[in-house]
Amino acid sequence: MSDQPKKLLLALLFVGVLMGALDLAIIGPALPAIKAEFAMPDRQLAILLNAYVLCQLIGTPLLAKLSDRFGPRAIYILSISIFAAGSMLLVVADSAGALFAGRALQGFGAGGIFPVATAVIAVKLPEKERGPALGILGVVFGLAFLLGPILGGILLQFAWQWLFLINVPIAALLIFGAIKLLPAGGSAGDQPFDYAGTALLATGLTALVFGLNSLDTGALTASLMSWPVGGALLLAAVLTPWFWRTERRASDPIIKPDFFASRQITIACVISAGIGALQSGGVFGPALMVTAVGVSESTASWLLIPGVVMSMVASPIAGRLVNTIGSRLIILISLCLVTSSLLIYGFTDLSVTKYVVANLLSGLGMAGLLGAPLRFIVL
Repeated sequence: MSDQPKKLLLALLFVGVLMGALDLAIIGPALPAIKAEFAMPDRQLAILLNAYVLCQLIGTPLLAKLSDRFGPRAIYILSISIFAAGSMLLVVADSAGALFAGRALQGFGAGGIFPVATAVIAVKLPEKERGPALGILGVVFGLAFLLGPILGGILLQFAWQWLFLINVPIAALLIFGAIKLLPAGGSAGDQPFDYAGTALLATGLTALVFGLNSLDTGALTASLMSWPVGGALLLAAVLTPWFWRTERRASDPIIKPDFFASRQITIACVISAGIGALQSGGVFGPALMVTAVGVSESTASWLLIPGVVMSMVASPIAGRLVNTIGSRLIILISLCLVTSSLLIYGFTDLSVTKYVVANLLSGLGMAGLLGAPLRFIVL
């Protein structure tokens, strides 16, 4: 592939990933306006975020598998179309139910955009160029986190619906580009689709997310013993071995258990899960600064920017270093950096300076853990 088509292909993939990542971050500034218009309680507002994340969890393995069967072009177009349909539903929504459905469609569509982009990079680029490309892909998430609140604030001057309406013309351009640039090949074969595995995965993830989000940490034992929470978590626990057994028997499983026979893939998955948990805890960083240090809420939010910028700068560098020093060393150094940031958070008297330093260390470490090195190992 020559340089010009390659650049266009990468731009197509990166803009798609950015669009999906932005809508995870951009919803925050719109919540007060949505709450006022629909008279929604705070619990329902949380569903707008959770519906996106849950359906993205379900959509990622399902659409990735469909991409193997029907080709990246068809599934990228399908994912973008579902995302655009969800965006349009949010624009015309006249009830809370329509909002939830729109966010669910957005999340499901976004679930297919990132794995297709990663797979296309693995197939279309030579090995020496994959690391830098995956590194730049990591920049997209930092850029989305940074631009989301800013873009949201600008578009909210018109109406909150504009936060989602802007996705429609972008989606149209992405679909046109996908028709021209993405490979169409797939290997559907004669093997039956794994409907049982899909149903078990979707049900188990839904039960797990519902149970965890319904936990009352102020009365943890009573919450766990209540039938909605305890029942949902028990259902998730029961479905996990059932799903695993089903996948072992399926001729073309959604998630191949044999993947986990590879020590490298297993370690990569464990690290990804741990870093995901740490990122979830990072959401409470601004609140920690407000209560522990006494800064204003706006100042606490601005203090996140150095870490985000550090991650954006370091991600492509980590991608290039993959080709020279290898993934293992980068991952080990990154784990040390993230651990150092946690020690500052947990065992020092926090100040603005210490918080910024910890944020910089965390951003630098995350660039090496969630960027190219881990993905390069899996590919």
